[in-house]
Parts: sequence; C-alpha cells; structure tokens
Amino acid sequence: MQRWRGLEDIPEDWGRSVVTIGSYDGVHRGHQLIIGKAVERARELGVPAVVVTFDPHPSEVVRPGSHPPLLAPHHRRAELMAELGVDAVLVLPFTEEFSRLSPAEFVVKVLVDKLRARTVVEGPNFRFGHRAAGTVETLAELGRTYDYDVVVVDLFVRGEAGGGEPFSSTLTRRLVAEGDVEGAAEVLGRPHRVEGVVVRGAQRGRELGYPTANVETLPHTAIPADGVYAGWLVVDGESMPAAISVGTNPQFDGTERTVEAYAIDRVDLDLYGLHVAVDFLAYIRGQEKFATLDGLLERMAEDVRVAKELLG
Repeated sequence: MQRWRGLEDIPEDWGRSVVTIGSYDGVHRGHQLIIGKAVERARELGVPAVVVTFDPHPSEVVRPGSHPPLLAPHHRRAELMAELGVDAVLVLPFTEEFSRLSPAEFVVKVLVDKLRARTVVEGPNFRFGHRAAGTVETLAELGRTYDYDVVVVDLFVRGEAGGGEPFSSTLTRRLVAEGDVEGAAEVLGRPHRVEGVVVRGAQRGRELGYPTANVETLPHTAIPADGVYAGWLVVDGESMPAAISVGTNPQFDGTERTVEAYAIDRVDLDLYGLHVAVDFLAYIRGQEKFATLDGLLERMAEDVRVAKELLG
C-alpha cells in the first residue's frame, strides 16, 4: 500500500481512483463499512482505492486545544486500512490555510486535480470545506461538473456497547475513558490498542517480582481509565499475555499517570527503547492503595491469575 504525506507526494501520472475522505480515527466497524464499499467499488472499476485523512485532527486547528484523544495513530490506521484492501492512504496536513478552502476548492484541489476521482464513497453525515459547509449533496452536485459519482453508505452499526448507541469514534473514546474496553472492542472489532516506547520507570515492579514495560504513550492517545486490565503486550509482532496497570501508582504516592504491562511469566525481557503495543481485553479492577506491601503483592498475584483466566 502506498502512503503519501501531502498532495505533492501523489505520483504525477496517477490515474482514476475511488476515494473516501475522513478522520477515520480507530477505523471502527462503521468506518469499515465505508472503506469496504470504496474498495469494492474500486475493484469493480479496476482502479485503486484511496483513503484521504488529516493530521492534525481538524478540530485542533479550528478550535485550538480541542484535540480529541486518538484511538489509533496514523501508522496504525494505515495498517488497518491496508488489511481492508486500500491501495493508498493520503494524509493531508490540516493547516489554517487548508481549513479555509471552500467545498468546491477542496474538490478541485484534492479530488479532481490530484486523485482524479471516479467515485467518492462517504457516510451520510460527511461534511467538508470551510466551516464544514459541504455535504454529501454538495459533493454529488460538484461530481456532475467534475465527472465523478458519489456513493453514500449507512455507517451506523449498533450493538450492546454504550447501551445501544450507534457506533462512532466519540462513543469509543467515551467507553475507553470509562474503562469499558470490552465495549470499545465491540465497536472497533478488535481490542483497543495503546502504543509507545518502553522507558525506564522506578523499576518497583521488577523489585516485586513483576517486571513491567513502562510505555511512554504517543501524544493525544486515548488511554483507558485507571485500573488493572487483562490484555496483550505486543513486541515485534509477538503478542504476549499481560496484566496491565494504568494509573499513578498510589501505593508509592505517584503523581504521573503511566501505562505498564507485565508479560505474564516472562521475567527475561529487555524491552527498553523498543516501540511496543498494549492491547486491552478486559477490565479487572480499579486502582487501589493497600495497607501493606504484602497486601499489594497478594492482590497482584490475584490480578495475574485473573488475567491468565481471561486470556485463556
């Protein structure tokens, strides 16, 4: 799959394509419907399927300080899109100047001149252009001028997550923030993942017999609520069963919020400096402060036992 950063990265001889545009944070099951339809349409026409997305999140430029917690960094979104059959991902730097493009200017600059769109696939609530003035109706109207058609896909999927709310990135962020990682997984179609580089912490876990990978998470990452979870520590493609702690470590009067993963029964790992991922399967308990160190150790042993049971 090709990955482009900015319009100038698109090959000059790029032919017709099927395009879908959006933030697609998380590439959740609703997003998968739209992207899947774009890929299907591209295969029918014998042309590539392209996803256009933005960095930073448009809200941060339009309303500084409002950047939402991110469910997946751009490289992870690209991996997920590739699995769906996407041929190219274009990440457009979203600047104040770019935000001022009218819907028609956006269509000409991106869809017509560069991507030569044959079909554009979107959800019913898609908005684009300055002040989000463009709608799918606007897109279709411009398509009659610029020789592309528009396919609108109903992206609304419902399940038990969030009490039956339509699946969305907003719902997923809320579920993650509440620690409902099982609900988030229902929306995403896979466990919620947090990534980052392993850094040196206080090394108390190692002293207590539970060496943890202290993950320095990427900026704006959506991190689950404080507590203990069962999941996997993913290193170089290997998924290891893990007990995961999120929080400030109140037992030792900590103040900095961290994500630490203990790869169960793996005390020989040296992960410092490596980029790893942590996949959250299930919530075990909230963050606690114990009266004694022995009490903490007993609870940690129980956490590992429960995590093993949940992970099978």
